[in-house]
Amino acid sequence: MSIGQAFLGLLESHPRHGYDLKRAYDERFGQDRPLHYGQVYATLSRLLKNGLVEVDSIEPGEGPERKCYAITAAGVTDVERWLANPEKPDLYLQNTLYTKVVIALLTGRGAAEILDTQRAEHLRLMRDLTRRKTDGDLADQLICDYGLFHLEADLRWLELTAARLDELTREVRS
Repeated sequence: MSIGQAFLGLLESHPRHGYDLKRAYDERFGQDRPLHYGQVYATLSRLLKNGLVEVDSIEPGEGPERKCYAITAAGVTDVERWLANPEKPDLYLQNTLYTKVVIALLTGRGAAEILDTQRAEHLRLMRDLTRRKTDGDLADQLICDYGLFHLEADLRWLELTAARLDELTREVRS
């Protein structure tokens, strides 16, 4: 996800300080990966340089001045363009897990153990997401469903790969 695009979308409702943007972003999108303050101000600096935001006001503080940022008309246009363009589906054709399975087979190690370990980790994460979904609001439920559906697809791949492991072993070693 583009942090800059998310910031622009958050600024459409009203101007905000950098720490307000971080808090809003982390609440909505960054629960598992909160932003570092350096990312926030580097992103705002880039948006400012590109004319997508402007400094709305500057307030003196005990430390550095507190700048309040507002989206520009160009920023609104940029958000509209971003929202209108579909995201490229990621096919994950060069997946690390696939690479681990093939390397294990090439080196004579047990690929079945890798698949079993990964299956257990996927199931653990699915349980965590299901608990989070149960306790969360609608936004949490939607993002957890997204993650759960992807994990389910991964589990189907793990099962299919486990079922084809003998055939894959022969193919890789020949």
